[in-house]
Amino acid sequence: MATDAEIRTKFWKALKSDRTMFLGMAEGEDAHARPMTAQLDDENYDGGEYHGPVWFFTSTDNGLYRLIQQAELAGTTPRATAHFAAKGHDVWATVHGTLSTTRDAATIDRLWNRFVSAWYEGKDDPKVALIRLDPENAEVWIDASSIVAGIKMLLGIDPKEDYKDKVADVRL
Repeated sequence: MATDAEIRTKFWKALKSDRTMFLGMAEGEDAHARPMTAQLDDENYDGGEYHGPVWFFTSTDNGLYRLIQQAELAGTTPRATAHFAAKGHDVWATVHGTLSTTRDAATIDRLWNRFVSAWYEGKDDPKVALIRLDPENAEVWIDASSIVAGIKMLLGIDPKEDYKDKVADVRL
């Protein structure tokens, strides 16, 4: 039986490893999501738990970045929906929270890495920007399929009992 804390820890571990999320605004004309690479700040890890924003490097001419800025200028806080599937297809999540933007040089410097540098002319590129996702809650699913589940089905045993403890609505 997995606890909410164990499911939350599996989610953060999988996201730190695989990094790709589909990120979008939760409503409005740009409610669709696009794949973006998540950056997790190592300073915010505490025993497998992550406490902090999820960052995404982007360009100042990115459509989502511009929509978030428009909302900020209008005095509203845009809502986010982000979707995640681990490469091994053993963890899935839908994350809700708020979005904001920044071009803070210290944050860019702290999160900069060789993968990000491949996309820009350097940290001082005038188009380098960050989207910040402050996660609030998520529904996380842990894969319950296995050889054991297959054998149980062959024996006429309902595998749903094994699955019921593999999903949780968690606060992030």
